[in-house]
Amino acid sequence: MCILSTQTVKAKKKFEFPHGFVILFAFMVLTAITTYFVPAGEYERTTDENGQSLVVDGTYHTVDSNPTGFMDLFQSLHVGMVDAAGIIFFIFIVGGSFGIFRATNTIEAAFGSITKKLAGKELVLIPVIMLFFAICGGTWGMAEEAIPFILIAVPLAMMLGFDSITGTAMILASVYAGFGSAFMNPFTVGVAQGIAGLPTFSGMGVRFVFWLIFVGVTIAYVMLYARKVKKDPTKSLMYEEDLKREINHELIQQQTLTKRQMLILAVLVLTLIGLALGVILEGWYIPEIASLFLIMGIVVGIIGKLRVNQMAEAFVKGCEELVMGALIVGFAYGILIILQDSNTIDTILYGISNLVAGLPSSLTAIGMFITQSLLNFIVPSGSGQAAISMPIMAPLGDLVGVSRQTAVLAFQYGDGISNIFTPTAGILMAALAIAKIPWVKWLKWVFPLIVIQYILGAIFVTVAHMFIW
Repeated sequence: MCILSTQTVKAKKKFEFPHGFVILFAFMVLTAITTYFVPAGEYERTTDENGQSLVVDGTYHTVDSNPTGFMDLFQSLHVGMVDAAGIIFFIFIVGGSFGIFRATNTIEAAFGSITKKLAGKELVLIPVIMLFFAICGGTWGMAEEAIPFILIAVPLAMMLGFDSITGTAMILASVYAGFGSAFMNPFTVGVAQGIAGLPTFSGMGVRFVFWLIFVGVTIAYVMLYARKVKKDPTKSLMYEEDLKREINHELIQQQTLTKRQMLILAVLVLTLIGLALGVILEGWYIPEIASLFLIMGIVVGIIGKLRVNQMAEAFVKGCEELVMGALIVGFAYGILIILQDSNTIDTILYGISNLVAGLPSSLTAIGMFITQSLLNFIVPSGSGQAAISMPIMAPLGDLVGVSRQTAVLAFQYGDGISNIFTPTAGILMAALAIAKIPWVKWLKWVFPLIVIQYILGAIFVTVAHMFIW
C-alpha cells in the first residue's frame, strides 16, 4: 500500500524547469565545447576621445586556437565573479538599502492612503496605483518587491467591482511596464550602459518620453478591461473562480501615511533627484550611485526609528532577495571569460555582423531587439542578460552602424517585455500563484498587451536608431 502510494506520487511529479544557475552553467559547458569547433579570431580595436573601446570594421583575422580545458571551465566561474564584482556588489548595496526602506512600511502606508482618498472613484484608482508602481519599476527597479501587494490589490479590486485579474494587473502590469521601459533602472539600464562604456543613465530624456508612452498604453489597456468587467462581471476571464473566493476584509483596511513616512518618501524623492543630477552633471558611475543609495538607506532607517540592529537585518534581507540576480551576473561573466580566453568572441561577433549587415539599415537595430527578446526567455534576469549580451551587442552596433545607446535600448525592451508572461520568470509565476490565477488564463488576458508592447518596443528602437542616436 505504502509502495503503491510512493509510486503514485512519483508518477504525478511534474516537470521542474531548471534553475537559472543550472541554465547558465549549461551555457558555460556548451560554450566551452564550441571553443573546439569555432575558429579563433580577433578584431583590431581603437579608443575614442571618451576612452571607449571601439571595434574597427574590416580588421577581423584568425589567430591561434585556444580551446577551453576542463579546469579552465570551472576557473572561468571564479574569474567571472571577480571581474563582475563591481556590478555584483552594486546590486547588493542598492538591494540592501531598499531593504531598510521597505522595513519602514512606507510603501504599504502610501498604498493605503491612495486607496482611501479615492474611495468611490473606482476607475480613477487604477491609473493612480499603476503610475505609482510604474515609477518604482522605472527608477529603482522594483520587481519582486511588488509581490506582497497582490494580496491587497486582488481583494481590493474585487470589492470595487472588478476581478482578480484587474487587481493583479494593477501591480504586475504596471511595475513591469515601468521596469521594462525604465529611464533610470540601475539593474538594467545602469548595468547595460556600464558594460557598453556609456555614461550611466545617459539618454534619460529620450527614455523618459518612451517610458511615458509605454506606461500610458499599459494603463489604458488595464482600464478598458476593468471597465468592461465592471459593466458585466461575466466578461471576466476569472468569473467562475472569483465567485468561489472568500475576501478577507482585513486586508482592505489599509494603513495611513504618518508624518515620518511622508518624510521618508521625501528622502526617496530627493535621492532620485540627486541621482539624476549627479549622473548628468558630475558623471557619477556605479561607486557614487551605490554610495548615494547607502546614504539613503541609513537616513531612512534613522527617520523610521529603526534600531541599528534592525537596520542591519533589513539591509541583509534586502541583499538576500537579490542574491540570485547578483550571482547570475557572475555566471554570465564566466561565459564571457570562456569566449574571451578562447579568442572566439570576435568570431561570433563577425558571424552575427555578417548576418545583420545584410539587413536594411532601418532593420539592423530591430534584429538586435529580436535577439535580446529571444534571449530573455532563457535568462530572465535583467542584469544577467546585460552581462551576457552587451559585451557582444555593443561592439556589434559599432560594426553595423547602430549606436551603443540604441543597442542598450534594444536590450532594455527585449529584456523587459516578456517578463510579464514568460513561464521562466519566477517572479511572475510566484505572483500568479498568490493571486490564484492560472498561467493559461493570464496569458489569454495579457497576450494582446504583449503584442502591443513588442510593437511599441520595435517603434522606439527604430526611431532611436534613425532619428536620435
